[in-house]
Amino acid sequence: MTLRVRAISAEENLAFLAARPSASFLQCPSWGAVKREWDHESIGWYDDAGSLVGVGLVLLRQVPKVKKFLAYLPEGPVIDWAADDLGAWLTPMVEHLRERGAFGVRMGPPVPVRRWSARTVKAAIAEGAAKRLDDVAPDDTSQVGQRVVAALRSLGWQPPEPDGGFSAGQPQHVFQLPLADRSEDELLAGFNQLWRRNIKKAEKAGVTVSLGTAEDLPAFHTLYLETAARDGFTGRPLSYFQQMWSAMRAEDPDRIRLYLAWHEGDLVAATTLVRVGEHAWYSYGASSSEKRDVRGSNAIQWQMMRDARAAGATVYDLRGITDTLDSDDPHFGLIQFKLGTGGEAVEYAGEWDLPLNRLLYKAFDLYMSRR
Repeated sequence: MTLRVRAISAEENLAFLAARPSASFLQCPSWGAVKREWDHESIGWYDDAGSLVGVGLVLLRQVPKVKKFLAYLPEGPVIDWAADDLGAWLTPMVEHLRERGAFGVRMGPPVPVRRWSARTVKAAIAEGAAKRLDDVAPDDTSQVGQRVVAALRSLGWQPPEPDGGFSAGQPQHVFQLPLADRSEDELLAGFNQLWRRNIKKAEKAGVTVSLGTAEDLPAFHTLYLETAARDGFTGRPLSYFQQMWSAMRAEDPDRIRLYLAWHEGDLVAATTLVRVGEHAWYSYGASSSEKRDVRGSNAIQWQMMRDARAAGATVYDLRGITDTLDSDDPHFGLIQFKLGTGGEAVEYAGEWDLPLNRLLYKAFDLYMSRR
């Protein structure tokens, strides 16, 4: 089979994704509209019969003063990653992007490699010997994932430099809660004692969770900036969330939701939920420094999980974690919080680079590191 790659319309891309159980929201055409600092295009793979068999959203970042681009496919492309010959899929993509003016390509194959259950991770933490997930035997290792990693290396792809200017892409490790064939009672029973206690505490305190509208985004953003200051990260501007809201809901009215947790008229937590088919993601979250004892964050997560399940999602994705199991690591609290849901830590194949012009690639990485 000979595959050809060419630019396609956003409508063609979206129609292809709609016919699949799911794909990353970062590969939906609307994500190109969210990332305003990048140009973007949708591409499609066509087989010998002329049928569309794969798609990808490509973000294009131009080198200053030179009409050359970094081509980036976050958590994509959406192709048959289990194929025996990945080169047959990736080579025509690279050639298309080279002709488009790309000096390098980065992609993130949406392919799991290893999984660790909450029980396995908790046991490793309790024993104290393991400092990282790598030190713990996984509950499941994907042969497809291993084959993809090996194939990428043989085709000349390489993981990004760890401290490069564009090193901060999408997380390689995430935490997911399986929802398929599980009732609400079964999900609740899978939580640890602290999570169940906090959900009950929020309910007893009178915390209510409601869906927000575009008019509620400023209130969400105020709480988000409070969270950023408290947790030591740089928050995004309100305009970013307004653009995300308008772009995603124009594509699908239920693509993104805003959740608000209230206690006696005070906004105590706020989150965004994104869903594509059977996969739902907790994307952004914020909480007030006041009234933390009413456990608004647990209440809002529980509502999102239930709503995702009711909408047909089979996976509730709590997004990124680091691979640390060291209680002294400042990132340890993140995995500890997510472990309480009883889900699983998942390692993906990660992001991979293919420099087409190494000089321009290094210059771009230096430029991004100084911004």
